[in-house]
This record gives sequence, C-alpha cells and structure tokens, in this order.
Amino acid sequence: MIGSWTVGLARHRTGRLLAALAGIALAVALVAALGSFLTASKASMTQRAVRSVAVDWQVQVQPGADPGAVMSLVRKAPATRAALPVGFARTTGFSARVQGSTQTTGPGMALGLPDGYRAVFRDATRTLSGSPSGVLLAQQTASNLHAAPGDTIGVDLPGIGRRQVKVDGVVDLPQADSLFQTVGAPSQSQPTAPPDNVVLLPAARFAALTRGASAVTTQIHVARDDARLPSDPAAAFTAVSRAAHNLEARSAGAALVGDNVGAALDSARQDALYAQILFLFLGVPGAVLAAALTAAVASAGGERRRQEQGLLRLRGLRPRQITALTGLEAALTGLVGGLAGLGVAALTGRLAFGAASFGAGAGTWAWYGTAFVLGVAVAAGAVLVPALRDLHTVTVAETRKESGSRSTRNPWWMRYGLDFALLIGSWLVFRASSGNQYALVLAPEGVPSISVSYWAFLGPALLWIGAALLLWRLTLLALTHGRPALARLARPLTATLAGTTAATLSRRRRPLARSVVLLALAVSFALSTAVFNATYRQQAEVDARLTNGADVTVTEPPGARVPPGTGGALKISGVRHVEPLQHRFAYVGSDLQDLYGVRPDTIARATSLQDAYFAGGTAQQLMRKLAQRPDNLLVSVETVNDFQLAPGDTVNLRIQDAHTKTLRTVPFHYAGIAKEFPTAPKDSFFVANASYIAKATGSDAVGAFLLDTGGTHQQQIAARLRSQLGTSATVSDLSQTRGTVGTSLTSVDLAGLTRIELAFAVLLAAGAGGLVLALGLAERRRTFAIATVLGARTRQLRGMVLTEAILLAAGGLAGGAVIGWALSEMLVKVLTGVFDPPPAALAVPGVYLTLTGLAALIAVLAAALNGIRGARRPAVEELRDL
Repeated sequence: MIGSWTVGLARHRTGRLLAALAGIALAVALVAALGSFLTASKASMTQRAVRSVAVDWQVQVQPGADPGAVMSLVRKAPATRAALPVGFARTTGFSARVQGSTQTTGPGMALGLPDGYRAVFRDATRTLSGSPSGVLLAQQTASNLHAAPGDTIGVDLPGIGRRQVKVDGVVDLPQADSLFQTVGAPSQSQPTAPPDNVVLLPAARFAALTRGASAVTTQIHVARDDARLPSDPAAAFTAVSRAAHNLEARSAGAALVGDNVGAALDSARQDALYAQILFLFLGVPGAVLAAALTAAVASAGGERRRQEQGLLRLRGLRPRQITALTGLEAALTGLVGGLAGLGVAALTGRLAFGAASFGAGAGTWAWYGTAFVLGVAVAAGAVLVPALRDLHTVTVAETRKESGSRSTRNPWWMRYGLDFALLIGSWLVFRASSGNQYALVLAPEGVPSISVSYWAFLGPALLWIGAALLLWRLTLLALTHGRPALARLARPLTATLAGTTAATLSRRRRPLARSVVLLALAVSFALSTAVFNATYRQQAEVDARLTNGADVTVTEPPGARVPPGTGGALKISGVRHVEPLQHRFAYVGSDLQDLYGVRPDTIARATSLQDAYFAGGTAQQLMRKLAQRPDNLLVSVETVNDFQLAPGDTVNLRIQDAHTKTLRTVPFHYAGIAKEFPTAPKDSFFVANASYIAKATGSDAVGAFLLDTGGTHQQQIAARLRSQLGTSATVSDLSQTRGTVGTSLTSVDLAGLTRIELAFAVLLAAGAGGLVLALGLAERRRTFAIATVLGARTRQLRGMVLTEAILLAAGGLAGGAVIGWALSEMLVKVLTGVFDPPPAALAVPGVYLTLTGLAALIAVLAAALNGIRGARRPAVEELRDL
C-alpha cells in the first residue's frame, strides 16, 4: 500500500511535491552556505591577524636576569619556531654633517639585530634605498638628518658620548608602534608613540658601540608556529594568551611577553563576533522565510490533503496507517529537498568562492549536517504536524467542507492585538539598543571574555514579525469589509462576475492574506539586505577616503619645515588640485591633541567633507565660519564634553613656537564640532584656519599635501611621486588604503555574504510571489470547472485569476517596501559598530531592487497565466479528474 501511495503521490501531486522540495532546498542551501561562509570568514580573520604581525612575541628580559637563560626557556616553549636576541639602547641624539651643514635630532633608539633577523622577520623592515644589511637608518631619521647611504652620522649614547657610524641603507619600519612598545604595560594604558629617530646596527657592531653605555636592554623576538591555532579568532586569542602567560610564569619574573599576535587576534575576535551577528541579522530571516515558504506551499494543498485523509478514514484505514502515509510524504520531501539544498550550497561555494566548502574545511560538514536536519524538521513541521492535528481535531464530515466555511473567527493573535504589542516592543528595544554609549559587542582589550548583547536582536525581529502580522490584519480587513471596492476593481476584467469575484476573494481571504504577507516578507528581506550591503560598501569607501585624506596624499616627516609653495612640484600630469594641510600638536589643559590647519576656501576641492563629519552646522557652513573669523576652532565631541564648552567660548591651546621651540598660548573660539576629518585620528583633534596657526606660531610648515586626481590613475600617479620624492616624504593612494584600513571584517569581503543572500532573496521573492499563487490556483480547478458549467466565459475566468494576481502583487510589493525600509533603518542603526564612520544616509541599490521587483512580478504573472491555461480545460474532464 505504501508503494502504491508513493507512486500515486508522485504522479498526481507532482507540482505540490516539487514546490515543497524547492522550499526545503532553499532553506537548507541558505543555512549551509551562510554557515560555511561564516566559518570560512572566521578562519580568514585568524589567518589575516596572524599574517599582519611581523614579530609574534617580544620577550623583554628583566633587569638582572640572564638573557641566555631566558633565550633557552623561550626556545623550549611549545610552538616556538625561531627566537633571536635584539639589543635596545636609548640615544640622546643623532647628528650628521651633510653638504657643509650640520643637522641634529632629539633622542632616539639604537637596535642591534643578529644575523638572519631579516630572513626570520621579513616584514619588520622594508628597504627604501641602499643596502638591506649593515647600518640602517629609519626613513624619518634619514629625512631629519638629510642623510643618505654612504654618509657618516653620529650617535650620542648616554655615559659614553658620541660614536660615528657609516650609513649603509635607509629603511621603513612598518610596525614601529609594536616594535617600540612598552612591554608589560597594562592593556588599558595609552600606547606610547614610537621614537622619531632610529638606527639599526648589526649585533656585533651594536655590542661594540654600546659597551659601557647605560639604558641598554635585551629583547628576544619570537616567531611562532601558528598553523595549529584554532580557526576561530576568539579561541586562537585564548590559546596564544595562555601560552604567553605560561612562559611568564615559568620565567619566574625574568621575562615579560609583548604578545603582538595576541593583540592582533584580540581585535579580530570582535570582528568575528560582528560577522556572527551579521549572519544572525541577515541570514536567519532568510532561512525562516524559506521555511515559511515551504509551510505555505504545504498549506496550499492542505484542503486537498484533508479530503484525502477523510476518504482514507472512510475506507477503514487506522490512524497509525494514515500517519505513516503522511510521514512518508514528509520524509520524501525532507530528504530529497535537503540533499538538493546541500547540492545547491556546494554549487554556490564552487561558483562564488572556488570551493564547495567555501574555504572552511571541516567546519563545512557541521553546517551541512545542521542545515540538513533543519530541512527535515521543516518538512515534518509543514506536512506531518498539520496532518496529525487534523487527524485528531477534524471529523470526517468536516473534511468535506472548504476551509473558509469551517471558521469565521479571527485568528487569536488578531483578537489579542499581538501585532501592536510586538511593534511597541520593537520600538522600546530599539530605543534602548540605539542609545548613547550602547555597545552591541563588548570586547575589553586584553580580557579573554567577550560578550554580545543579543537582546538587541529583539528590535529587528519584533519589527519583522509585528509588521508582518499588521499587514496580515490589514489585508484580512480589506478583503472582509471591502467587497464593494473589490467588485469595482474586478469589473474591468470580469464584467458581470465582478460581484462573484469579490465574494470569492473575500471567502478566500486567509490564504490570500498569507500569500500577500509571504511576498512582503520576501521583498523586505531582499530590500533590507541589499540596502545594508550598499550602505556598508559606501561607508568602506568613506573610511578609506578619511584615512588617506584624498586620492593621493603626500605626508611630510614630522619636524620637516616644508612651505605650502612646495606643493607646486607635486602637480604633475593627472593631478587636478594640490591642497596643503598643516599638522601640529596642541595642548588643551594637560591633554595633547592633533591640530589640523586648513584653507577653508579650498579644502573641499581636494577631499570629501560630508555634513555627517560635523555637528553645529553643515560642512560648508563651518568652513565659512573658519574663513570669516580665523581664530574659530572646530573641536571633538569628547573635548566639548570634557571642558563643558559652549559656542563662542574661548579655548586656549598651547602650541610650539617655530622659532623658540617653546609652548605658547594661542586663543581660539569654539565654533563647532568635527567628528571626523581627513587624515585625522579617530579620537580627539582640532581643526583651525591655517593662516591663523601660521601667524601665531611663526611657521606655515605643511604636514601633508592632499592631491585630487579626479578619482582615476591613483596608483600610477602615486608611483611617479614616490620616484620623484624618494625617501623625503611618504606617498599613499586611495587604492592602497582601501586594502589596509578597516577591520578584518572588511578583509573577508562582506560582499561574499551578501552575494549569497541577494541571490537567495530574488529566488525567495519569486517563489513567494508565484509558487504559492500557482499552487492555490491549481487547488481551485474544481471551482473554475463549476463556474464554467454555470456559464462563465474564459475571459471572465481569466479576469478572476488576474484580479487575484494584481491584489497579491500590489499588496506584497507595497507592504514589503514599507517593512524593508523600516527594517533597513533599524538594522543600520543597531549595527552602527560595523560602520566606520556611521552613515549619514542609507545607500539604495536601485538596480538590484528593480530586478527583485521584476522577478516577483514575473513569477506572479507566470503563475496567473498557468492558472488561466488550466481554466481552459473542458469542465467535464476537469471534474472527472478531481
């Protein structure tokens, strides 16, 4: 009997089975693909964090300890690949006599590097000119001394005086911040700035040069084998931190570990949590929607299934046998749909990422298994559970009635106002989770524990569900009480059957409302995902421009006195405008902050100044204030709060005088707030009129030149300028900065996540729009056949189908647009931590949204045309088959 039932099911209910299989496959494929991508993203973040570090550990040998004993201990530590001793000596100054003039600098550092250091730690130094070995000057030191390879410089060491060395090369120190860190400093303490003047010496030369000098210390630089680290950044951070603490404990106070790789993983673990949050915010709704689509597909044939169940009960089948037959359909749908979904996920990974595993390795199989179980569960919930409920609650006589005639009461959630309660709850949660100082992810620096405020997910979730239920309520009310309006709408298509059409739509209000809501949810999912992706890409570009300053930026070394007129030499072919930007430091109270001097009338010609960067006026208005009153000052929000400033207040800054090198007090007036500014740090800084700063300090020296290239040929122009300027300045371009700024979340390319989601969103919108309508029309073939027998014409039947399709498309697309807009606003606000800086306005991808809308309309039209074609069959033949 089971075999016969299976064959009959496949032969006569092919469309219903295929539709259910498609829904299951979409849900399984989406969960498997997104889960595998999440695992691969976390592994990529870990690998990027590890690769970004030149020296994994810097082990500081404590005063009085034996460096040899510490070296032996480090080399015996698990996962140590290489360990080399590095000498550090403080200098009181450098000097050089070049072309008849003597140049001197302030204090600095001398390092003694052993043989083979560069082979082990390849990224610690980068050769700019001369030899890669021997006596090497840091780029800034060479610029300060006007020294080049072959010149002789003096190194002043405390306790022994000046020593002469010949320069062999000039190098860049890409990771100077970590190289000269204060090992053992509390994680919450402010990082110390690296020294301006550095010389690197061979170990033997360093030992001879510093013999008898004071303030000489030893560090052991360690390269670790990080291949066996866990793929998750949080787990990798815990493993590395524990290894560092274990080494410190075994050294019994003889060594402190500067854990550079741990610091990198510490930052990456927060990004990994944001990736996980994006999966929950953007991925789970898609899986839920696919499951809802499957349930809707199954419920579209629910009336037929109840009739078949009643017939089986009349013929004497026991409940256990009926349950077995229904379970067979659920199992067939779940297993085949699940396998098809895994195949789609693997194909997605192969096409989009080059590997069926998405690069996640073993983690993919766990997600594939989870997704498959989810697919089976959805099939059981959509097919088996309703059948069991009907078996125990519906009599045989009731199975012969149409669903609309069995109950006229409103659903329980409408009677109790659940939709309004959910929307109010969503608004309350959103207000709380988007308030000031709210952090969705809390990852204290250096602390192993990391937490996510998952309750913030309630805001978007409650909005999504509450808005869907509200749309359901409105659709039911419109179909129940709007029969005259429905008749007028249907009259051009159905002529004399307009009243009958309106009555039919009103009687079938529940399945039609469900279809409208399902289409609206699919459209809202596509819209919110697309808007979030477009806004993220927009802000990533803004972040790159803020960091680099302009298309190409030429940064002068600190202390260099470069006049604004030097910018004329930078206006090479392809450069449209060169804008000088002053960069100084100023004290407000005891707080040292960056001070930027701008030309208010021309700064916007070289860089982008958005209104969102400022408060207290638009960008144009505040630049006009700086121009009209040169002593006006833009300050950060933190400074305004710390010093209780009000517009017009006098702000006294202490700035170094260019001639006396002493700090002098310069009065300014608070005119507005600068939250972001090109090339400025993320925390506190000032923006002022460059002419006023130059007059007050006696110097118009420029810190950087911002070059506008019209957004084209940035890399080529930057390369030509590097060749022209040599080591005298640092040249960066926007293309280069895009790959280095931002978080490791940016490095895994959020577009990979959204490519998956946007593709599935189009399929879900098409399925929600067309699939459910097609199955609903197929289940109503008996109604069309009876109408034909009673005299309805084909044109009138076509009008009935098109009227329903128009209502579905209009209600679903309009409702989806409203829900999607509200959800996008809430998502971007709650996920502010993902954006740097926060967006001033949402970015709307019009092309994709148009494509999604067209896909839904085409699917609805195709379903309607298929229903019209079915209605043309001879009525007697149709009734015989049914």
